[in-house]
Amino acid sequence: MNRRKLITLGTAALIACQFGASALAEQGTFKVGSLNPITGAGSPYGSGMLKASQMAVAEVNAAGGAGGANFELLPEDSQTSPQAAVLAAKKLIEVQKVKAIIGTWSSGVSLAVIPITNDANVLLLHTSGAPALSVAPANAKKLGFRFQATNDRFGRAFAEIAKREKFKRPATMAFNNASGIGNTEGFRKSWTASGGTVVANVVYEPNRPSYRSELQEVLRGKPDVIVTGSYLADTTIILREWYQSGQPARWIIPGWAANSDLLKALGPDVTEGIISVESISAENSPSYKSFADRFAKQTKMAAQDNVYAAMTYDQVMVLALAVQAVGPTASADVLAKKVHEIGTPGGTIVNSFAEGKKLLAAGKRVTYNGASSALNFDEFNDVTPDFAASFVEKGKLVRKYVVKL
Repeated sequence: MNRRKLITLGTAALIACQFGASALAEQGTFKVGSLNPITGAGSPYGSGMLKASQMAVAEVNAAGGAGGANFELLPEDSQTSPQAAVLAAKKLIEVQKVKAIIGTWSSGVSLAVIPITNDANVLLLHTSGAPALSVAPANAKKLGFRFQATNDRFGRAFAEIAKREKFKRPATMAFNNASGIGNTEGFRKSWTASGGTVVANVVYEPNRPSYRSELQEVLRGKPDVIVTGSYLADTTIILREWYQSGQPARWIIPGWAANSDLLKALGPDVTEGIISVESISAENSPSYKSFADRFAKQTKMAAQDNVYAAMTYDQVMVLALAVQAVGPTASADVLAKKVHEIGTPGGTIVNSFAEGKKLLAAGKRVTYNGASSALNFDEFNDVTPDFAASFVEKGKLVRKYVVKL
């Protein structure tokens, strides 16, 4: 062998070695983008969501990783803004090379991000409610997974509560986006399907200093309860102006708007009797009890005060179990199908990653029983959690009962 051939073979071997090392390095880490609302309208929940996902990643890596790869979480702030979220998602996909994005909150954000994740064949695991996220074009590839109830299911829960409280003349107010209208349309469809009548339906543009004209339109029908699809900022203005009107009515409001911040802003006189409806975690499941205990110890926050924290925790858990089953280099399609399988009945029930990893290694099929809900993904990769009806009594939210759909 002459010197030139020896150098050529040596160079080829070096390149092969470097390529192999690179491939191994790539295989050794599974990158996940964490796109939470650290600032903006979702900020009361974003930090807790991030900490919950960091807990989950630590749990996966402490168990030896998934499919031979350690999980790496790369956090970005969505700012609860579709524009900011799109830029952050592109950075996560194009620069950081993530294979999944978790934790998007608000339908506007998730609807803006999912075309980008679809184009890149990246999974999106979110906590948004807009019905449009279930079907094509948003979820044409079935790479999107929802861990929160759809707005349509929220609307059905509102209707069940309105019936239970014996309201007769409901009206609705919703801000003009997919989430707000989804809530009130879900209520209207469920209420009228059982023979009821809705006396007024008003859709308004958000981010305005006053909603007096829209409120007058709703109150003209003399409703005994007003069902809303709103965020905290506009809900605060609407309730203050309603109280000033002096016209009696009750309110059914989603929990992300009727929360402790609303009570602080308006005080007990304005908020007395408001019914706050929020999906709740699987509070009796072993996985929730384990998660909630560790979350409280590590963050000094109660898991019950942030239902989205358990959702992001579950997003990492089910994703890691799927990676354990199909490997960190599997295609997005294969990975998504395994996520769906692990989040549906039919396998041996597991409540932790370590428990599931052991069974998967033995060739068993597993079903992850989540902390946020039992999951049980339907054909659209949606879940159906339970709902809590909490009533404001003397400035405090008091849970009265749980609604199951």
